[in-house]
Amino acid sequence: MVSKQRGMTLMSFVMVLVVVGFFALVAMKLFPMYSEYFNLKGVMTEYAAQPNSASIPPAQMHTDLNRRFGIAYVSSVKKEHIKLVREGGVSKLNIAYEVRVPLFGNLDVVGRFDNTVELTGRPAE
Repeated sequence: MVSKQRGMTLMSFVMVLVVVGFFALVAMKLFPMYSEYFNLKGVMTEYAAQPNSASIPPAQMHTDLNRRFGIAYVSSVKKEHIKLVREGGVSKLNIAYEVRVPLFGNLDVVGRFDNTVELTGRPAE
């Protein structure tokens, strides 16, 4: 009466652990980057919905956005990433930036983010 063993060997368990660990590492590196981007989108949407947002001078807009970015933990956006575009009576706020996070060794993860909102002074529908 010989019984067959069932289950994982130690080597297969270590292999599964390495794969799960790798994906956990990548997730831990990417989560803050995307969390910051979603905070940025929220700040931009709220800013666009404030009254008279289309008529605010660019200098005041930069000051207001920097204050809101500090509250929302958005640290990757600099003044040169913020662009105000006015076309035919329509004002749009565009923020495009890049985040580079070291993954391990000499490998980096690069995230490029670009978001545009129309400055209407009304909440988005």
